[in-house]
Amino acid sequence: MTQFAFIFPGQGSQKIGMGAELVETFPKVREVFDEADSFLGRALSKLCFEGPESELKQTENTQFAILICSIATLQILTQHITDKPKFVAGHSLGEYSALVAAGTLAFTDALELVRYRATYMAEAGENNNGTMAAILGMDEEDLKQICDKVDGVVQIANYNCPGQLVISGEVDAVKQVVSLASEEIGARRCRMLPVSGAFHSPLMESAAEKFQKVLDNITFHSPQSNVVMNVTGEVETETETIKKMLYQQITAPVQWEKTLNTINNSGVTQFIEIGPGKVLSGLVKRTLPDSSVMNVEDSDTLSQVIDELGNVK
Repeated sequence: MTQFAFIFPGQGSQKIGMGAELVETFPKVREVFDEADSFLGRALSKLCFEGPESELKQTENTQFAILICSIATLQILTQHITDKPKFVAGHSLGEYSALVAAGTLAFTDALELVRYRATYMAEAGENNNGTMAAILGMDEEDLKQICDKVDGVVQIANYNCPGQLVISGEVDAVKQVVSLASEEIGARRCRMLPVSGAFHSPLMESAAEKFQKVLDNITFHSPQSNVVMNVTGEVETETETIKKMLYQQITAPVQWEKTLNTINNSGVTQFIEIGPGKVLSGLVKRTLPDSSVMNVEDSDTLSQVIDELGNVK
């Protein structure tokens, strides 16, 4: 049996037209989008397929769009293969898609959680003057030292892959870090990100506190695949621990590089990115150059993955 991992993208992978081609080809994909539209009480699918981009990139819409598109793609893939993934993981928002894939969350419960997560994070972004920046080519310890030097709240928010870190915090503090880091590694390797808040930083604390009450009302089931969580970069099996990690994830860094190494160190070297874009595929290649990675987002890539896995139903 082929052993593989499913990985799911987070915010930033959205694009107009996401899921549209699969909807035209597979009735099951249309069912997932229709279910989501009905649950949300609005035509989120139309926004995915047609835009406008200005609305699609709003946090309250983006998180839904990526979750729905990822789960719709997952549903059609799992209809065509017999084996289950040994591991699942998702980057930030993608963690909710991973938990649906593992059977830990029902799709509608994931929608409910993301509804409040997105709303609370957007509110926190409006109430706190925060932002994020990508820092490329700097050692994490050196970047931590710079963050500690400056005035204000700023921390590493994403450990994406070797040489790719993201910082998050108060606007002035982030700009100070970018300035200092630019002196060491060059301005071209530091850039501000077009985000609406300081995600995965203490400035999201109000969102996390509100979100805790929502988490308490959702039923979590024991995972059917190994779930590697963002906060620890390790496999978590207990539902209460997983719930706690989702709460912590809003303010804690995403340990994506560690997540990939945890999967790889278990002997699984085949990764399938499910959902829009190839962001995570790129991170896998840079972190684990000897591994295999493919993405599924349309009929062509679906066929390629089915052929590669070789376990067609």
